[in-house]
Amino acid sequence: MIAAQELQTDFHYSHEADTQLSSDTDLEDPESRNAKPGKGKKGKKAPSEKVKGAGVRAQGRVNGHHQENGTENLSLFEIVKLGKSATQSVVDDWIESYKSERDMALLELINFFIQCSGCKGAVSSEMFRHMQNSEIIRKMTEEFDEDSGDYPLTMSGPVWKKFKWGFCEFIVVLVRQCQYSIIYDEYMMDTVISLLTGLSDSQVRAFRHTSTLAAMKLMTALVNVALNLSINMDNTQRQYEAERSKSLGKRANDRLELLLQKRKELQENQDEIENMMNAIFKGVFVHRYRDAIAEIRAICIEEIGVWMKMYSDAFLNDSYLKYVGWTMHDKQGEVRLKCLTALQGLYHNRELNTRLELFTSRFKDRIVSMALDKEYDVAVQAIKLLTLILQSSDEVLTAEDCESVYHLVYSAHRPIAMASGEFLYKKLFSHRGPEEDGLPRRGRQCRNANLIKTTVFFFLESELHEHGAYLVDSMWECGADLLKDWETMISLLLDETFPGEEALTDRQETALIEIMLCAVRQACECHPPIGRGTGKRVMTAKEKKTQLDDRTKITEIFAVALPLLLTKYSVDAEKVTNLLQLPQYFDLEIYTTGRLEKHLEALLRQIREVVEKHTDTDVLEACSMTFHALCNEEFTIFNRVDIARSQLLDEQVDKFHRLLEDFLQEGEEQDEDDAYQVSSTLKRITAFHNAHDLTKWDLFTSNYKLLNTGLQNGDMPEQIVIHALQCTHYCVKLLLYWAPVSAFCLMCQRYLSSLSTAVKEQAFTILCDALMIFSHQIVASGREVLEPLVFSPDSSLQSDLLNFILDHVFIDQDDDNSTDGQQDDEACKIEALHKRRNLLAAYCKLIIYNVVEMNTGADIFKQYMRYYNDYGDIIKETMSKTRQIDKIQCAKTLILSLQQLFNEMLSELGCNFDRSSSSFCGIKELARRFSLTFGLDQLKTREAIAMLHKDGIEFAFKEPSPQGEGGPPLNLAFLDILSEFSSKLLRQDRKTVHMYLERFMTFQMSLQREDCWLPLISYRNSLQAGADDDTLSVISGVSRGSARSKKNKMASTGKRRLPEGVSSDAGAWMTREQGVQQTPVMMSSPHMTSTVLRDAKKLRPDEGYVGVYTMSNDPQHTPLHTQVAWMVTQRQQEERANLQNAKMRSHMQHAIRRSAGLMEDDEEPIVEDVMMSSEQRLEDLNEGMDFDTMDIDLPPSKNRRERSELKPDYFDPASIMDDSSSGLSLSFFFFFFFFF
Repeated sequence: MIAAQELQTDFHYSHEADTQLSSDTDLEDPESRNAKPGKGKKGKKAPSEKVKGAGVRAQGRVNGHHQENGTENLSLFEIVKLGKSATQSVVDDWIESYKSERDMALLELINFFIQCSGCKGAVSSEMFRHMQNSEIIRKMTEEFDEDSGDYPLTMSGPVWKKFKWGFCEFIVVLVRQCQYSIIYDEYMMDTVISLLTGLSDSQVRAFRHTSTLAAMKLMTALVNVALNLSINMDNTQRQYEAERSKSLGKRANDRLELLLQKRKELQENQDEIENMMNAIFKGVFVHRYRDAIAEIRAICIEEIGVWMKMYSDAFLNDSYLKYVGWTMHDKQGEVRLKCLTALQGLYHNRELNTRLELFTSRFKDRIVSMALDKEYDVAVQAIKLLTLILQSSDEVLTAEDCESVYHLVYSAHRPIAMASGEFLYKKLFSHRGPEEDGLPRRGRQCRNANLIKTTVFFFLESELHEHGAYLVDSMWECGADLLKDWETMISLLLDETFPGEEALTDRQETALIEIMLCAVRQACECHPPIGRGTGKRVMTAKEKKTQLDDRTKITEIFAVALPLLLTKYSVDAEKVTNLLQLPQYFDLEIYTTGRLEKHLEALLRQIREVVEKHTDTDVLEACSMTFHALCNEEFTIFNRVDIARSQLLDEQVDKFHRLLEDFLQEGEEQDEDDAYQVSSTLKRITAFHNAHDLTKWDLFTSNYKLLNTGLQNGDMPEQIVIHALQCTHYCVKLLLYWAPVSAFCLMCQRYLSSLSTAVKEQAFTILCDALMIFSHQIVASGREVLEPLVFSPDSSLQSDLLNFILDHVFIDQDDDNSTDGQQDDEACKIEALHKRRNLLAAYCKLIIYNVVEMNTGADIFKQYMRYYNDYGDIIKETMSKTRQIDKIQCAKTLILSLQQLFNEMLSELGCNFDRSSSSFCGIKELARRFSLTFGLDQLKTREAIAMLHKDGIEFAFKEPSPQGEGGPPLNLAFLDILSEFSSKLLRQDRKTVHMYLERFMTFQMSLQREDCWLPLISYRNSLQAGADDDTLSVISGVSRGSARSKKNKMASTGKRRLPEGVSSDAGAWMTREQGVQQTPVMMSSPHMTSTVLRDAKKLRPDEGYVGVYTMSNDPQHTPLHTQVAWMVTQRQQEERANLQNAKMRSHMQHAIRRSAGLMEDDEEPIVEDVMMSSEQRLEDLNEGMDFDTMDIDLPPSKNRRERSELKPDYFDPASIMDDSSSGLSLSFFFFFFFFF
């Protein structure tokens, strides 16, 4: 079929004759079909004919636009976009216009495609007459507005989604309505195909995407026309053969000639259509199926799938299938998905399977591998395609191919699991032999019995025995009838085998019971297992009815069978545990309405026997939950079940008291059998105490006595202590008295020092739970009456809890002894890690809910980098929650953790450590990670970051130099770590922090250039890098690029000026910390008023240099500042201090200039002359610029990350300063303007 040469952008077809059909179309005049236009490009008319046609055209259309009632002009694009008119009527109007004046109609169609591409330009009549298509496309490309990457096909919203559908529908209807004559006129289709081919080769994505979609839809419509022609030709040929086979006397020669003529016309039309399809396929598809844009490739593959399915005789061959096979390797999941959906349409028709054999053998491996595709949607469709291939032939897929799909029934992604379950069901359960037709519908010999056995065999062979619920869920939709055949399952478990049948093994019976339980749970809960569902959905009325019917059926069947099953398997713990979960899904009313009370009595007797026989925790908890489910006061069976429960507990409690008394009297000569009896009895009671209220048996006293004896003697068996702690914990939660709570917590604290790791872990877990239950949260939501129960841990208990975490959680894998010598077992390692994560999460919960002091989290946070893989998510979430509670205290905790690591490093490496060492770099990297957790909103974390810097500076200068006077302080290198947080400071806060840093510096420190002083230099540079330009603009009275600052200049002229370097927000964190020693909380910006007045005092020179910060070496010195930082009288002191500050700066700068000869030429001065700039040079300043260089680039920094983090957008005062900070900067300006 495809035999034409490659098409150029402009092309025409040579036709020998036009097609004349005796069709019944009502859109085209049959007489007009005899008048063919002249051949050649666009079939141009004579000028006079064009003018005449234009006049006729103008009566119905204006500028190629529709006229509706003569009031509104709409283009084809606007009509399709609105979607209010029927597509067929729009096409009919265009055909009428084409008949009257085809040039103008075709021009409108061309502009339709141009506008659908999002181009604002339009093709004029002059361009249409005199320009080639390539020239028109080039002109439209020049007029295309590419400022926005959106165009109609990519725009979101219901309007544009509807437009895409209308656009495709318009093309299909246009070809369908023109299929009898217009598409054969050598003009319309030639022009449209030539235009679309040229646009599809454009560099403009919008043109390429839109034209490709139009061309592919045009091709699809032509394929439909070709298919109809082929059918008509076959019918005509049959009619001709039938007429010709008649005898000469009955043969109608006129009819034979008419049929021959019709067949000739149909053949000519088919040749025309084939030429058009060749042109589109070779001109558009062959190039665009590998386009750089995934959407375009997907369109091509989707449409070729339609062609092969619609006209399989012409397109379903390897020449076209190869494109789909190649594209299955596409990098984009969207394209791969289209390949699979296209193939599904082909494989679904079994009549086409023989034509797909070669393709299947060639690309089968690729399809099988796509079942593991990283895109879930692609994997689902690949499995569905494999299911269709499996249905077409059982021999195509090998056993290895099927096994690669089988294991996906355990996938966490439910659509993949459901598709795999269907594949499994079709492969293993859908085949039925003729010998199975006579088998009974229920019972051990029914057909489902063999299928259930097959399910059990598959479940065991998969070696994922803990995931039976996932297997059942995967097969639920396709195999629900099989999985709901509980009678057959019970028959396989209880009935005797018939002759020749192989009985189920113990392992197979266990698997069958688990599958049976999972099927019951799925039928009653109607939602997928944990980890596979996306949330609860609303059930339909039909689903609710099915659920009720299943629950009734389950109760009727298992109420009778469950006691028998428990009798048979009463000694098997695993089987009994699963069987005892069935009553949770019973409709208990049926016990009464169905007269099944005797079966209830049998069930209660069996549960009692199970409790007496077993000590396994899972079995006992299952018995406890069964009693809890049956003891429902809403049903009449409650009294019967409650009596049975009370009798059982009476026996167990009496036995425990008797055994405990004898056991405690034995003293140091404790018998192992007696210890086992006490432990097992206590274990049974604890299991029931978890779900039932046992306060009337007064178990707290006996258990507390047992625990106290264990502490005194120190030789209590481990299991007894563990169960006694757990049982006492349940008692305490129900007693609701403060004294037992306090005594029990003290008891658990003492057991934290036990020699047994299991006992310590149990005591720690119970302590964390008890502290959470009886914390201050208990009085929330109007529960003030419970305030006497609040128990807050003292410092000793907090310390013990923290030490337990450090000793038992933050350990290396090889140091964990909880696996008892099985460290090499990967499963044991995972289990141990899971246990440690639970312990850490329990403690972090205490931090988050403010049960323990937040600063205890420093020991947790400092482990963030070292144990990131094991606990990184828990620690990060803890930091996030604590920051939400108290930003300042969280920041202080973070800096405390860094200080602890720094001190540990000094202890290990000494004071002369190398700052390039792995220990120091690790602390610095941890600081960088901490800095990233503060986010990008600096205003929210402003006060916290400032407090963090304050604590860091104080720590750096806390210890004197080990080298004596003149040497760097011991912790000076900590400033290098602190510089990681400098980027989080606001500009005005950087200056405040810098002034606070200068408070601890001496004049000699500012002149030092040795390597040991590099942390100080680096930290000062990090503070000055983002604040220098702000300082210049404030002092010189010029504010660049801030409209808000200009407004605030006028507003602040009448206000009192604040001294330099002080801000109402940035300074409050310092004075509040000095005045109040309690845990700081977030406070709003202080008001500029106060009711407290103090006499102004003269400041010493050193105080003037320091500014507003007070510093005293006297430990008894008490700061005068209170929680309200800025008093009215204090401003007078600050103004005087600022005068002395400016004078001292001037003296220092002169001294530096005099000593400049002592410095190297390439070094920067430590103290810059902040008054050296002028208004003229200020115009060239940029953010982060140093005063000495005046370059536009950021200044060189010894810390690489400082440069990368100083982004202008984050530090532009016009964008981040609030009104208070803007007013503050203006106050600085007016203050200096007034004094200088």
